[in-house]
Amino acid sequence: MRADHERLSALLDRAPHDADAYVAFREGLLRHVAMEEKVLLLEAARARGGEPLPVARQLRLDHSAIGAMLVPSPTPTLLGRLRELLALHDPLEEGEGGAYAECDRVLAGRADAIVARLQAMPPVPVAKHLDDPRVFDRIDTLVDAAMAGRRGA
Repeated sequence: MRADHERLSALLDRAPHDADAYVAFREGLLRHVAMEEKVLLLEAARARGGEPLPVARQLRLDHSAIGAMLVPSPTPTLLGRLRELLALHDPLEEGEGGAYAECDRVLAGRADAIVARLQAMPPVPVAKHLDDPRVFDRIDTLVDAAMAGRRGA
């Protein structure tokens, strides 16, 4: 999953000047989030007797905002906002004591099966961009919620 972050980051770096890189980034990030939501976070909670990881709520707030930012056509401003959110989000997963380390710990006996499920995840269907003003309002609402989660609000 960490290597996927690096791959996605490289695609995002190229995205402002390379439409194909943005398409690959968008598709890859949606799949990455689905892998975390549908496999890692779910299986970690099951392994913890139904108790979600402590960071799961914030990850879900971030994932909602990230997903919303992938709806409209990319603009330099939108890509900048997305990069800023990812800079806050990725350490919650990768850092010492982050979600991936905790998943490694609680899923250790099932690592091979979990990795196989992650690798088998199909691409996520990607809709055409929607540039309706309501989409941008929703992005603002979801980013605000993600930031409020960091402040403990």
